[in-house]
Amino acid sequence: MVRVAVMAVAACALMGAGPAAAADFGLSFDWGNIKKCTSGNPNSVPNPKFSLRGVPAGTASIQFRMVDLAVPSYPHGGGTVKYSSGATIAPGAFKYQSPCPPNGAHTYEWTATAKDASGKKLGEAKARKKYP
Repeated sequence: MVRVAVMAVAACALMGAGPAAAADFGLSFDWGNIKKCTSGNPNSVPNPKFSLRGVPAGTASIQFRMVDLAVPSYPHGGGTVKYSSGATIAPGAFKYQSPCPPNGAHTYEWTATAKDASGKKLGEAKARKKYP
């Protein structure tokens, strides 16, 4: 019985030793010189620079979505980019509505969803930052 348990643990360890697992998927971003309040012209601002780590194996695209945590119903949008490799998504990969906090700094959260070629979700990563 102990031998079976040891073999199961070893098999799990081997499966996780290859390409990144969904649990390893991470995201960070830098606002850069993002213009404030572009709501009158939807999808007019280039995305911030994203840094990725542990992108799941088999990822063909990454969908990005931004939410103002103080006003989650406001539709900032986001975009989807094709992905083949790399640790960054450069500004200009997609356009969205920039932050527009009405009363001081708000915290915004980006969600990145890694998908395979068929659209199946492989992993999700989130990052939060105040603006301005």
